[in-house]
Amino acid sequence: MNRIGVTPEMVSRVIPVDPFDLVIFGGTGDLARRKILPALFRRFCAGQMPDDSRIIGAARSEMSESEYRDLVRDALAEFGKKHAEDKHAVEAFLKHLHYVAVDAMGDGGWKEMKALLRDEEGLVRAFYFSVGPSLFGPLAEQLRENGLADRETRIVVEKPFGHDLESARSLNEELAQHFYEDQIYRIDHYLGKETVQNLMAVRFGNMLFEPLWNAQYVDHIQITVAETVGVGGRGSYYDHSGAMRDMVQNHLMQLLCLIAMEPPAQFEADAVRDEKLKVIRALDPVDPDQIVRGQYTSDGSMPSYREDAENPTSKTESFIALKCYISNWRWANTPFYLRTGKRLSARASEIAVVFKETPHSIFGIDSGRHRNVLSIRLQPDEGMTLGVTIKEPGPGGMRLVDVPLDMSFADALGPDAEEVTDAYERLIMDVIRGNQTLFMRGDEVEAAWAWTDPLIEGWERRGDSPKPYDAGSGGPDDAAFLINRDGRRWRGIKI
Repeated sequence: MNRIGVTPEMVSRVIPVDPFDLVIFGGTGDLARRKILPALFRRFCAGQMPDDSRIIGAARSEMSESEYRDLVRDALAEFGKKHAEDKHAVEAFLKHLHYVAVDAMGDGGWKEMKALLRDEEGLVRAFYFSVGPSLFGPLAEQLRENGLADRETRIVVEKPFGHDLESARSLNEELAQHFYEDQIYRIDHYLGKETVQNLMAVRFGNMLFEPLWNAQYVDHIQITVAETVGVGGRGSYYDHSGAMRDMVQNHLMQLLCLIAMEPPAQFEADAVRDEKLKVIRALDPVDPDQIVRGQYTSDGSMPSYREDAENPTSKTESFIALKCYISNWRWANTPFYLRTGKRLSARASEIAVVFKETPHSIFGIDSGRHRNVLSIRLQPDEGMTLGVTIKEPGPGGMRLVDVPLDMSFADALGPDAEEVTDAYERLIMDVIRGNQTLFMRGDEVEAAWAWTDPLIEGWERRGDSPKPYDAGSGGPDDAAFLINRDGRRWRGIKI
């Protein structure tokens, strides 16, 4: 598996996968161009993609194989990172690509695809549904009716997986008519991030943290996912979704589960997902006064949300903050503060585990108040920081100061850190391996919607409007009051 520009040291860190045929429905779309194909290219450059593996783009557009390779070549030049500078590697990767024009709702192209796919022992066959949810069911049915899927076939479905509990159940039922649960990979790219997986390693691989990971020692936990971009280009979709459906129900919920779950018996798909499901089912309902919704307004240089969404009366939230509790023995009465939003002052994703103060300070009132904080940064500078309290150097008595013990992946892992942290690379390879640990199970998705739906129905029934906040700010002032009235403050982005 020697590749141009790949050193023996790089190959030694790669776990090989079996040869595969991977069909990407929506193979000419934005997600395929930006994420899926560049991720596969980087795995190819790392020596992980076997020589006899193939990638088959499928879409409605009529184009030749050569034209499709040209499209992918342009995508790699734009999104392929440093490996795309190696033109020999690009051309070698493109030789693995094929294209079939397919009509998801009709007969066109299915015979051609069946003729292209190989039927060989030990060959993995997977289909990536990089399309809208309305096509999940029809594609699954077409695969079965045209003899393209068997018991070993795997399908990957992207979010959004449903718009509410009813639609999620309907999608699950549609897919279950044609595939077993262990064949369905519901992807959430947040779970593929290196830091998210390191969270499990820190919790369950170190005796230092796990004994303290409970209500006795943890004061509260914050989860923040902040974006500087607006909804321009996605306005039509986003205005029917909002921050709760787009981010909280899936991304933040998954982070919450990994932070709060009990240790699974082993690092195995159903063992991990069973524990995540228990967390979701233990979440208390959230009172309306514990939820803050916001919508960005124009600051003069950037358009407002309503301008981006092209809806002058929209009541859809582009920001949400809430406080929730988990009713179990580990986390009883420990608040979890969640917030996410568009057009904020910085792009940052962080989980902060804020520990309680020492029960008694031997250093007197002048030493101040100090807490240990474990900060897990998901983006942009992935890594972890543990804040500890030490004596401030110099004479003048016992003055205490908080200092960080910092582990940034870029520092710890060197120049290859950027490459090893790409979520789609890891998740696609997990599909080929048949490892569902970092993918959502059907009952998990439904449980998340069952908790989310009443919150959304509540503010829609009341006719609540989101609070305005300036584009480029930290969000609405009410989000600060939500946590400040508990004697706490948000970390990171200031409000």
